[in-house]
Amino acid sequence: MAAGFKTAEPLEYHRSFLKEQCRSDGRELSEFRVTTLNIGSISTADGSALVKLGNTTVICGIKAELSNPTVEAPGKGYMVPNVDLPPLCSSRFRPGPPGEQAQAASQFIADIIESSEIIKTEDLCIERGKLCWVLYCDLLCLDHDGNLLDACVIALLAALQNTQLPEVTVSADTSLPEVNFEKKRGLKIHRHPVASSFGVFDKSIVIVDPTAEEESLLTSQLTVVTDEEERLCSMHKPGGSSLSGEKLQEVIGRAVVRQREVQILIGKVLQSVKTPQ
Repeated sequence: MAAGFKTAEPLEYHRSFLKEQCRSDGRELSEFRVTTLNIGSISTADGSALVKLGNTTVICGIKAELSNPTVEAPGKGYMVPNVDLPPLCSSRFRPGPPGEQAQAASQFIADIIESSEIIKTEDLCIERGKLCWVLYCDLLCLDHDGNLLDACVIALLAALQNTQLPEVTVSADTSLPEVNFEKKRGLKIHRHPVASSFGVFDKSIVIVDPTAEEESLLTSQLTVVTDEEERLCSMHKPGGSSLSGEKLQEVIGRAVVRQREVQILIGKVLQSVKTPQ
């Protein structure tokens, strides 16, 4: 009976739970799904992380390459993020060039990298005007069950903290790079941004971490990115109704708490990788 009601009237089905201040999957309105993290699982990458947010699963691989700095920024390296949404992650995606959602997600990640200064691109410069690191940040969605952006940001942050780069110098005699793979160092992470996504039902009921089914029924969506200093790094709103000032403050407050939760999770996983039991 309930399954038939859910299929015939999905919005009313979810409203019946929201009236009781809960969700169809048993969560409270402000409760995120269980988040799990695995770090360093791609042996061929310079850094990697796999994140599961409920059923939504994203893996991030960091590949570092040596390159020439751009003319506009001779003292900086750069980062190139790319989000891939293949057909295997959801039936809504088709083979071929990146679709609109994948392109929007890639741009969102690029904006977060710039606005939050996770890494200062000056740190990626080896010799001004001659040599720098380029970090290719490839994010592959393995299972899309809503809230892609939050999973991508966690995967990126964890993968960057797992990244190790070899020592590189430029030979004075040949002007060629000399790479010492015996000496590696981690990246200096300057900020720890975390994304928290919210959905709005009927223009007034706010939920966190919407599933794919919930996303299809929302009035609007909002993603808030904060760092460890409670600084608002970014706010992404694709469209739909606006939130009141009071609701917006509640949303930002929940995002600040979520940032701490995720940073603690990443810290614990990194520690377990360094000191295996």
